Amino acid sequence: MAAVPKTQRAWIIQSRGPPSKALSLQSNWEVPTELKEGEVLVKVQAAALNPVGYKLMKMLPNFAGTGRPLPAENDFSGVIVDGNGTHFSEGDQVFGYISTEISSVIRQGALSEYVRIPSDHLVIRPSNVSPIQAAGITLVAQTAHAALFDVGKLEAGQTILINGGSSSVGAYAIQIAKAKGAKVVATASTKNEEFVRKLGADEFIDYTKAPLHKYLAANPPSPKFHVILDAVGLVDPSLYTHSPAYLAPNGIFISTGPLPKDTSASELWKFIKTSYVMVMPRWLGGTSRTHKIVMLKHKKSRLDEIQRMVADGRSNNVFSQGVMF
Repeated sequence: MAAVPKTQRAWIIQSRGPPSKALSLQSNWEVPTELKEGEVLVKVQAAALNPVGYKLMKMLPNFAGTGRPLPAENDFSGVIVDGNGTHFSEGDQVFGYISTEISSVIRQGALSEYVRIPSDHLVIRPSNVSPIQAAGITLVAQTAHAALFDVGKLEAGQTILINGGSSSVGAYAIQIAKAKGAKVVATASTKNEEFVRKLGADEFIDYTKAPLHKYLAANPPSPKFHVILDAVGLVDPSLYTHSPAYLAPNGIFISTGPLPKDTSASELWKFIKTSYVMVMPRWLGGTSRTHKIVMLKHKKSRLDEIQRMVADGRSNNVFSQGVMF
């Protein structure tokens, strides 16, 4: 095994707040060289910054099971420095992520120089993507894939509306849905139309010209959408409450989760109102369409498929951004 230092640099989440206040760059954070069975040690080349990371950083207090202080972020790419008897060998170029459910347990985060992680959270990085590009893949691609197939049960030939096609999850959802043979209608602002169409969207809707639910009610697709994926995480429930006009009776409305912009009273009230609408039974006047929130749980088979799609060139990965170490 290559020589590994005892300490490293890492951006540590110390407390709740915006990144400028919650994060601290430490140069003496311990390198986790003691590995359990099935774990490997990776030297990080690049790490991704995800909106969900800083939003939760701003909202969740330390007592909420966060395990702070600990290094920030989930996605990264790097090089195996200790394969620890797994199928990986020293020098393998990999990418993957530290899932939320294990980050506080193993006390690891992507914004560090070395990461100890279960080997099933990693795959070999294809040669057609750089470390920076690969660092931006795992969390959002897995979220998109889980929403489309684990939750939405999307099939070839069906039609899906992706609200927020230029968002990270939305951009991957377009590419994955097209690769599986679905028809994709995507929304974004006019400035992002070319980007969304380049990803493979069959039709484009500019959501800035009119309220989206009103536009769709006046111009319903035929047949109606089989799946609607709100990749924006709208706090306003209108797109869902009006969905019977444009979502098939057995269709599914999926959200990445209504996430308030901040902890102000107005944002929290919107969140409460939207959460109530989502769970209101139909017999009490609730919307007559199924509403689901995608909750990402790591699946090795899903990560393997995403790796194959990237290697085959079926993901443009044009929006991935990471930070180099």
